[in-house]
Amino acid sequence: MSNEVKTKEKVDMDPKYIIKLTVTLFVTCVIVAGLLGAVNMVTAPNIAAINKEKTETAMKAVVADPDNSTFSDALELTDEMTSAALGAGGTLTEAYEVQVGGEPAGYAFKVVASGSQGNIEMMVGLDADGIVTGVSVVDSSETAGIGTKVTGNEPLSSGVGVLDQFIGKSAADGTLTVGSNVVAITGATVSTKGVTTGVNAALAVDAVMG
Repeated sequence: MSNEVKTKEKVDMDPKYIIKLTVTLFVTCVIVAGLLGAVNMVTAPNIAAINKEKTETAMKAVVADPDNSTFSDALELTDEMTSAALGAGGTLTEAYEVQVGGEPAGYAFKVVASGSQGNIEMMVGLDADGIVTGVSVVDSSETAGIGTKVTGNEPLSSGVGVLDQFIGKSAADGTLTVGSNVVAITGATVSTKGVTTGVNAALAVDAVMG
């Protein structure tokens, strides 16, 4: 074996070399973590502000009096609330109290339900009497030209938007069901069922909140 190879092996196995390499990697990691933390501190407030604005826009789209409505901070989700939504087939992710003139005027619930191509995330507004004031789809992956007929609130044969048909419905109507008290838009029955599930979940949550 040549002296060059012996020297290389000695360098590779030298404890001092290993320690130096370890320290270098550690310092590099600390620096990178610090930079990432600094970037997060700068961008986090902006991201939070954008998300809050989007949420408020979605809530204003589902309340009866958007010009005069204000909203509480996100409410704490209790086990009773999340269980009620799950029992209706949906998932409750956020809840807000709607206020008009400083007085409680209902709730806005962000719920998720299964559509034809994945989850449909929607905001559902209810007034103080538990009556639906509006439904707005926040995010979905429904098929363009089919499921998007629902998420885009295209009109039914009656001329009423597929999402608008939920306005005025409440627990007094019983469980909302496509083919019974909900009309599916042509070619998008599964997507319509997904939104219907979300509205049922919101109604169930409202019922346990009193």
